Amino acid sequence: MIEYWQHIYQHFNPIAFTIFSFKVHWYALMYITALVVGYFAAVKFGEKFGIDKKIIDEYVVWAEIGIILGARIGFFVFYVPNNHYYLTHPWEMFNPFVNGHLVGIRGMSYHGAVIGFIIATLLYWKIKKVDLWKLMDVVALSVPLGYVFGRIGNFLNQELYGRATDVAWGIYVNGVLRHPSQLYEAFFEGVFSFAIIYLWYKRYYKCKGELIGLYLITYGFFRSLCELWRAPDPQLGFIFDHVTMGQILSSFLIVGGIIIFYFRRRACKN
Repeated sequence: MIEYWQHIYQHFNPIAFTIFSFKVHWYALMYITALVVGYFAAVKFGEKFGIDKKIIDEYVVWAEIGIILGARIGFFVFYVPNNHYYLTHPWEMFNPFVNGHLVGIRGMSYHGAVIGFIIATLLYWKIKKVDLWKLMDVVALSVPLGYVFGRIGNFLNQELYGRATDVAWGIYVNGVLRHPSQLYEAFFEGVFSFAIIYLWYKRYYKCKGELIGLYLITYGFFRSLCELWRAPDPQLGFIFDHVTMGQILSSFLIVGGIIIFYFRRRACKN
């Protein structure tokens, strides 16, 4: 059983099925699952915060557009060296063809997605005049649940693998035993992060907005932790010493989360 697990990539096809000549990857199915789970979680928690389902339905569209654009652009800004061509030809970032062949759109940045999400959210709040902090607390409870499936999708797509290891549960990638860091991230950044936020919501929640601050802190911390097991991006390597780009970007989330959490809690005392 252990040996089968360690060589699972040799037995598993990242393509779920093919429709005519169009290949549907497990990653795409997991991404769709993440959206569905996140949406229904938002509707459920929205009820508890008094946010109408119509607002959730409308907001999800705005947020998803911001996330997709931000994730794709962020990938080229943060993770593609010598990206001048793409920055001066931004439409090429969304070109699914390479040398005339359909390869799809590959390469997304979580931290870029956060930036796109923030921009889309602020625009929605400005135009629709919704209760921003209530909406953000719904997001804080919903996103980690969907995120779990996104990282499972990375695992099934055989990407973003971990560093070399000798642990029994490692996965062989191109002949090298590596940490299944995608699954570590699914647990820590998804399941465990949600558990902490939900527990805080049930026992200690006092002021609107503190949950989104807590989410930024927990995600940033656990992402930085999991980067210790995740192989650095090959095109970047370590930025300095043994620090990765993911850890640098996550530090901004932690600081931003602490600031939001502090001032939202303080607002309840005034």
